[in-house]
Amino acid sequence: MADNFNFELVSPERLLLSEQVIDVVIPATEGEMTVMAHHAPTMTTIKPGVVKVHSASGKKQDYVVFGGFADILPTGCTLLAESAVPVEDMSRDELERRINAAKAELEDAEHHEHKSRLEHFIMELSHLRGSIPQD
Repeated sequence: MADNFNFELVSPERLLLSEQVIDVVIPATEGEMTVMAHHAPTMTTIKPGVVKVHSASGKKQDYVVFGGFADILPTGCTLLAESAVPVEDMSRDELERRINAAKAELEDAEHHEHKSRLEHFIMELSHLRGSIPQD
């Protein structure tokens, strides 16, 4: 049986989750990453995606995150998200609003690097559509 570890999901608005978990799948910028107890110390940036939490109680919870970073230690993981909500609280309308806001910002972007980051962000948000329940 896998060991448990402490996982915290924090957004600027609030602490969304702090509990003992078996594993967490995070959308790291280099690809999905499964974190378990005794993981090697790592720090990674997070791209927009779904965090999948498997609690020690057996409950499974999913959260939509919109960037941030994760600090992983052998004893726990803290994910500091730019914005995060339980997947069941994210509507497709809200996701479309975020995509449209990023597209509007892209139209006004002047620097190539900024445009490139926005295009990539829009692509990642568009990919999230499949993870959001139908309204």
